[in-house]
Amino acid sequence: MKPHRLCMTHHLVLSYELHKKMEIYRPHKAYPVELAQFHSADYVEFLHRITPDTLHLFSHELARYNLGEDCPVFENLFEFCQIYAGGTIDAARRLNNQLCDIAINWAGGLHHAKKCEASGFCYINDLVLGILELLKYHARVLYIDIDVHHGDGVEEAFYFTDRVMTVSFHKYGDKFFPGTGDVKEIGEREGKFYAINVPLKDGIDDTSFTRLFKTIIAKVVETYSPGVIVLQCGADSLAGDRLGCFNLSIDGHAECVKFVKKFNLPLLVTGGGGYTKENVARCWTFETGVLLDTELPNEIPENEYIKYFAPDNSLKIPNGHIENLNSKSYIGTIKMQVLENLRCIQHAPSVQMQEVPPDFYIPDFDEDEQNPDERMDQHTQDKQIQRDDEYYDGDNDNDHHMDDV
Repeated sequence: MKPHRLCMTHHLVLSYELHKKMEIYRPHKAYPVELAQFHSADYVEFLHRITPDTLHLFSHELARYNLGEDCPVFENLFEFCQIYAGGTIDAARRLNNQLCDIAINWAGGLHHAKKCEASGFCYINDLVLGILELLKYHARVLYIDIDVHHGDGVEEAFYFTDRVMTVSFHKYGDKFFPGTGDVKEIGEREGKFYAINVPLKDGIDDTSFTRLFKTIIAKVVETYSPGVIVLQCGADSLAGDRLGCFNLSIDGHAECVKFVKKFNLPLLVTGGGGYTKENVARCWTFETGVLLDTELPNEIPENEYIKYFAPDNSLKIPNGHIENLNSKSYIGTIKMQVLENLRCIQHAPSVQMQEVPPDFYIPDFDEDEQNPDERMDQHTQDKQIQRDDEYYDGDNDNDHHMDDV
């Protein structure tokens, strides 16, 4: 096993000293040209230009690109997008270059963003950008989403291709956002049967969710034979989430992560939704431990944010008490429909792999132009750090111009 390497995570991970068991890298800020590999250039340019102070000048564009109530404009919005997207892009590149077997970007997972518009507090779809990087090296990419909301932006991006299979487990019905994700949505043209939706009702619990998850994902991996997996771990599917409606405990949520890890395929893990912030931190800390095969004590160590976890200061959360509307017959019907669709796939699709396109040129830091008397910020300092084992030598060095993840 190669070392696990982490792109970005929460303060609690450091409190548990998990950083001693992995390697942490600061990602480069994604360049506009990288973001435009999926998003339209005019949309990227607009995100680059818009600020809270100039909102009144762009009323037409705000409506066109769906910025407003669910996708507010805030200070440094574009830099925010560059940072989380850069983390997922760089995580994918490290997996491609076999510099790690698992890469994590808890800041990523913004799965609702579309090619030309924002949606559901998602502005840039880092998952699509990461998958596009992975497709340079892998014939088939499996995307799995356990956020309480349907992974509509990722599904839409790859709806017409068999090179990416998307599998989303989510709440569906009752006008729940985003309103898509029926089991009947299966992809079109070359992508028919390569979009899998598992629509669930309020109150699903650990036992029902994990049993269904394992049955479907095991069959998906057997049938599709992916070269790499992308797992979106939205924490709004946990019990007690402000916007969610499931009864999952952290153990139940993490059981899905543990199950996916056991396939021993290259794995890119991201965050996603989550609106009870202390439980988001708990969940992703615990799942970082799962990915590192490290069991964490339930008592949270003393740290500067300990007041958020009072009064019991525990890592685990109690199960929810929402009525489970997912009957055995309903779950059985959904499972049967999904497995029937999978049987329509005769075998894993093959693809004629072309010469791998190079990673984008990322300008190196020019030490000659640096004024030694000027104080450097942390990000600039990190860009100048190069580990001895960081890069390939010679022609195989696809990461030569990349900042550290």
